[in-house]
Amino acid sequence: MDLLTPLSLAAVAWLAAVVARRALGIPVGWPRTIVVGFFVTSAIGSAVTSFSEFAGIVADGRIMVSMPAAYLVLSLVIAWLFVLGLTALVVLEVVVPTGTLPSPLDLLKGWKARRRRTRRYAQIMKIAVRHGLGGYLRGRRRTDPYQGATKLARSLKAALNEGGVTFVKLGQMLSTRRDLIPGQFADQLATLQTSADPEPWPEIEAAIRAALGRPVAEVFASVDPEPMAAASVAQVHAARLLDGREVVLKVQRPRARAQVAADMEIILRLSRRLERSTPWGRSLRVFTLAKGFAASLDEELDYTVERDNLRSVAATLDGGIAVPEVVDEHSSGTLLVMTRLRGTPVGAAAPVLAALGRERRAQIAHRLLSEVLRQQVRTGVFHADLHPGNVLVDEDGGLGLLDFGSVGRLDDSTRRALGMLLLAVDRDDAIAATDALIELLDRPRGLAERDLERQIGQLMVRYRTGTGTGRGGSSGMFGSLLRVVHDNGFAVPPQIAAAFRALAALDGTLALISPDVDMVGAAREQGRALMREAVEPGKVRADLEERLAGYLPILQRLPRRINHVVEDLEQGRLSFNVRPLADDGDRRFLTGLVQQIVIAVLAGSATLGAILLITADIGPMITPNIRLLAVVGGALLLIGFILALRSLALVFNHRSD
Repeated sequence: MDLLTPLSLAAVAWLAAVVARRALGIPVGWPRTIVVGFFVTSAIGSAVTSFSEFAGIVADGRIMVSMPAAYLVLSLVIAWLFVLGLTALVVLEVVVPTGTLPSPLDLLKGWKARRRRTRRYAQIMKIAVRHGLGGYLRGRRRTDPYQGATKLARSLKAALNEGGVTFVKLGQMLSTRRDLIPGQFADQLATLQTSADPEPWPEIEAAIRAALGRPVAEVFASVDPEPMAAASVAQVHAARLLDGREVVLKVQRPRARAQVAADMEIILRLSRRLERSTPWGRSLRVFTLAKGFAASLDEELDYTVERDNLRSVAATLDGGIAVPEVVDEHSSGTLLVMTRLRGTPVGAAAPVLAALGRERRAQIAHRLLSEVLRQQVRTGVFHADLHPGNVLVDEDGGLGLLDFGSVGRLDDSTRRALGMLLLAVDRDDAIAATDALIELLDRPRGLAERDLERQIGQLMVRYRTGTGTGRGGSSGMFGSLLRVVHDNGFAVPPQIAAAFRALAALDGTLALISPDVDMVGAAREQGRALMREAVEPGKVRADLEERLAGYLPILQRLPRRINHVVEDLEQGRLSFNVRPLADDGDRRFLTGLVQQIVIAVLAGSATLGAILLITADIGPMITPNIRLLAVVGGALLLIGFILALRSLALVFNHRSD
């Protein structure tokens, strides 16, 4: 018997889980159902005994009524105990829905990783509190975080810098989103650097050997153990292949991916909390930003993506700008072997630029800016992170590009809208610029187009010439345009944000190359070039032929279809069919709504009828203390209660969609 009791409890618990899922209509978690089943089973014995004596079924150890009546009453008692278990399950589903807590197996498997993540989370919270940001993370600060923005921006920069590589890169990404954050924040975050102390050479050598799958000496004649550059994710070393070619090795630090993965989970959790608990988090859609940042950072950690990006950008260059060539046979997801470019990063090239002279520097800056604009408008593939460390300049004024982990891509419709915007800027046409901007971005609700048109027109008047105000004035038009975009509630798609980010990163690089470069003038030049290309007879003819080829099947069927419509109209057979519930989602929503209404009505009717039967003073007695109508009413009340629980469970079920 002792052996059967646990088996009986387990069987009843399993049966409770099956019946609960059927009765409630939602997938209740097995662990909680089994626990509730054990408690219900344990309570049945004592409860049945007490009720039997109270109802007069058992007296002095003897059954005082007929067996069918006794079984009927006891079954009803057992059913009500089971319903109380269902009630406990519904309450648990409302308070702690299934899936919000890890399963016992997951707790057992991942306790080490969870402990490590908890320590890191506590460390991040301590950093935030130390820099005065704890109240904003917990949603307790009711003041606008933009008040005292300069001080708060400095605190945010210091906290991100102390947080490590992932948080530094998050700050750098936010620094390019001037459409979302104030200029004080963007200026402070733009100064974040990812430089770090170099990893010891033995660990880097082991990482290279693991990526190659063989000893380093079998591939390279020599590798300089002193890094050319050391960032928080990767190090760059000079090397020479066995065939004599000079190359550079971009090696991912051994623990970089694990650290980024742990930090990204924390960032996603924090962003979800901020968007749920703070008004400014909801207005900035911080969780969506965090997900986009996680996807881009994951691509940066995969060097096969960077290899493909490099080739894509190289295929779109119009000459005059060099990029490395990838050595495929020795590259992998954590090691990138590239030919070495000669030159000095712009950030450290002040002597080289000074020797070139002012006019030559202006030509170099203009060529770089024109190339980036040309890629954005015509080819759609462009380098999105041209900060001063990623642009090389040699003694002859030649340019080279490095680090292709962040590359933007624009589709045909986006490039066309961007080109139309540049054309409108060139013609000082505020109406066309407004239409192009609406086409380029996602239209917000309640957009006041006339107000937007006036704001853009004022910008064009202010920056009409693009000269005489210095490069700060010419580049200021794009910053002002971003502020207009944000003030009017536009949501900037990721690909457009990448284009803006590329121009923002390029702005600082151009300032170091030449203070005289005119960004608005270059944009006007690209607009004119695009217009010349668009109205060229050969181009117009090719576009028309391409469009007509696409419309040809429709044109061939058009006469026959017009004839059918005319005949139906003439003979009175023309009709229109409307299917308001053609979409599966609409049908599922309406079906679920009708089910909930029907269940609620049935639950209310059953409960009302049960109350009338239970309170009735007529009818035969099946025990000395209980009437037959009361038993029927109890059964009916049981049905109504189960239906009410089902309705409540469906309302609070978060996985119904």
